[in-house]
Order: sequence, then structure tokens, then C-alpha cells
Amino acid sequence: MSDTAAQDSIEARRALIAGRHKARHYAVQALYQWAVSGNSPGDIERQFREDFEFRGTDLEYFQALVHGVPSCASDLDETFTPFLDIELEKLGPVERAVLRIGTWELRERLDVPWRVVLDEAVTLTRKFGATDSHRFVNAVLDRVARELRALEIRGGR
Repeated sequence: MSDTAAQDSIEARRALIAGRHKARHYAVQALYQWAVSGNSPGDIERQFREDFEFRGTDLEYFQALVHGVPSCASDLDETFTPFLDIELEKLGPVERAVLRIGTWELRERLDVPWRVVLDEAVTLTRKFGATDSHRFVNAVLDRVARELRALEIRGGR
């Protein structure tokens, strides 16, 4: 591989990572809105696309999250609920949105390493969640990952 091709590959990887980070950023807000407003994911997506600049955002990933998470929210909740130390109903809407996104990614997006899922969840919870709730989210998703991605974790990836 030439130096130019290698550099292009590195830049493409960085753009993918940044685009997915932005997609998750918007998805937390959209899923929060879905949880508190009851509006359809399609309506929320349309509103977000009108109201926000999506330049540099992985729009397909955003759409997958905004539509994928609500379509299986109760299954996602059942996956992480055993690892909660509080009742699901007492979980804040931001923390619930981040746990749902993280659990969905651990279940559905095997192309995303488990450590990336946890790191992104912690970053999003620090930004949008209650003080120190990132520790709680990290602990819960770590246990979910050990259940859903046991082979990947044992393999050291």
C-alpha cells in the first residue's frame, strides 16, 4: 500500500469514527425526545434533520439508532435490567437512552468493538446525564458486554 493510500485509509477511518460519534450524539437527544414526547421515530428524525446541521454525521448510523432502538426497546430493557441497582422506572431518560443505545450496539453492531461502545456511552452520559451517572452506565454496559460479547472480550479485542 502506498503512503498516499495508507493516509487516505487513516483519514477515512477517522471520518467514520467522528461521523458515528456525531450520530450517537444526536441519537441520544432524539431517543430522549421519543421517550418523553411519545412522538414517532420518523417524526423525530424529520425534525432533527430540519433543525440540525448533519454535516460530518453518519446519517445512516443515526437513522439505524433512531429507528432500531425504539423497535426493540423492551427487549433492550430486558437485557440490561438485571444489571441495574435501581428500578427501571426510576432510571433517568438520558441514562435509559444511553443504555438502550449501548445495548443495541452490543447486540446488533458486531462491527463496533465493545470497548468503543462503552467509551462512547460514558462520553455521552458525561455530556447529557446526571453527575457521575457515567460510572453507573459504564458498569451496567460492562456487564451487558460480558454477556453479549463474551468471545470478543476473552479474545482480547
